[in-house]
This record gives sequence, C-alpha cells and structure tokens, in this order.
Amino acid sequence: MSHDLGTRRVLSSGLGLAVRERSGWAPDKQSVVLVHGYPDQQDMWDRLVAHLDLDRLHVVTYDVRGAGASDAPSGREGYRTEALVEDLIAVVGATIPDGAPFHLVGHDWGSVQLWDVIAREGYDARLTGRIASYTSISGPSLDHFAHLSRNLPGRRLGMLNQAAHSWYVYAFHVPFLPELLWSAAGAAASHPKLGRRTHWGPEVIRNARNGLNLYRANVWRRLRAPSTLRTSVPVQVVHPTRDRFLTATLLEDLDTVGENVTTLKLEAGHWAPRTHPAEVARLVTSHLWSHAPRQT
Repeated sequence: MSHDLGTRRVLSSGLGLAVRERSGWAPDKQSVVLVHGYPDQQDMWDRLVAHLDLDRLHVVTYDVRGAGASDAPSGREGYRTEALVEDLIAVVGATIPDGAPFHLVGHDWGSVQLWDVIAREGYDARLTGRIASYTSISGPSLDHFAHLSRNLPGRRLGMLNQAAHSWYVYAFHVPFLPELLWSAAGAAASHPKLGRRTHWGPEVIRNARNGLNLYRANVWRRLRAPSTLRTSVPVQVVHPTRDRFLTATLLEDLDTVGENVTTLKLEAGHWAPRTHPAEVARLVTSHLWSHAPRQT
C-alpha cells in the first residue's frame, strides 16, 4: 500500500511551495523534513526515502523557492536565508500539528539554510522546543564558515585548500556567464546519452539559474556580518570524504556550536543521499531515533 499523500502547494510569503508528504502524520510517528540543495529539487530524496520505514516515520519534502514546481521570487532579495527559514516554518506549519516535534535533514544548500533554522530555535517561539534533531550533509553554516575564516592560525593551508574547492562560489557571482553555462550544461543533462551520467533532468536549467541567487544574495553578505552560531539541538554532521566541493577543514571547531554535535565521515561523493541512499538513510535514522521524543 502506498504511503504517499501526494504533492500540494503551501504559501510562504506569497510564494507557492510544492510540498510532498511521503507518508501521513500520526501521533505515534516521528516527523522528519528533508530539504534539498543546489541545483536539485525534492525528487533528489527519492532513493533515500525508499530506505526509510514509512510505517514509523512521517516524511516531508519540498521544492525550495525557485526550484522544481515551487514559485520563484521576483528578485535576488527573495533568496535570502531569512526567507528560506520562513519557508521551512511554513512547510512545518502545514504538515505537522502545532507543538509537535520534528527532525530535520539537509543536503548542500538545504543544509546551509537549516543551520540558520536550528540557530533560531533558541529564540523563535515557532521553533523553540520542537526540533528534535538535525542531520547536516555537505552544507556548512555560513556563520561557522565565517568563524573559521576569522580564526586562521593553524588552518591557513586548510582554508586555502577549501577556497580552491569552492571555486564555483566565486564564479557564480560573475554576471550572466554562469546562467549561460548552466543552460548549456542543462541541455547536455537532458541528452539521452549524457544525461544518464547525472540525476539531473531538463528542469536543472531553471533550478540552477534561479538558485544562483542563493549564492549572490547570501555568501558575501553573511560572511561580512556573521552571527555567533550556538544551538542546543542534537546535530549530526555527515562529511562525504570524496566531496569535490567541501573539505574536512569545515568540520573544525564544531564543538563551539553546541554540546551535542557529532561528526561522521562517509566514503562517498557530494551527492551521497542519491549515490549511497541506504548508508545515508541508516545514519539519518540512527541519529533520529537516538533523539526521538517519547510518544505521549
């Protein structure tokens, strides 16, 4: 029997978000929200969801603003991380009963924005006491990245190495050219022979072109004026050891973030949730059940 409740639209700041409940909510289930990154959409999680116990979990995914079937903001300011946090809150409000706890899992930019969500948990009444756990995959906190950049003794070479791996962040700030290159790459991804090498389809052109604004609206702004990242949420950071974009240097000083932050390494590449879905699902569910609130 299918658990999937299908896709519906949820409004957030006037934008329609495509939200899919992979299984229905019930008082005896744990709710978990999976947030994808760039330039993906929510179907990126399909292989991982297939390894989750949907009889015990209420699983929610959604297309972030500008991606998939969700609406796109009219301007760059609409991609600020503050708006992304509001989107998560809107999705939770539409799919999980008021006051009920939930778990978070993010990949890439989905992970970047969820660091802001758990940071806000300490003072936003809509989130306080509700986030049971967080699993971050290949997506650092912008605040923590700024902290590492400002505390270089002993890690200068590591940060230079990370800067080399992050070449695309700088390239994405160049006007017009990234849009043109993504159009060409998207056309190649939709080709029957070339496309089988990637999980992207023709929709990647829209996702990628819109999602460039995630970098342009946030990276330099947040690095110039970071906040101090602290959270009481139990956090599991999964670092794929063959990630071409993020290095192990970003795992340093995570003990300053909170008292319950653990790091795990996984022999996989950047898109581990798709290439190694069983292994990632095992890590997610292990962390989730270790911090599952008692059912009443």
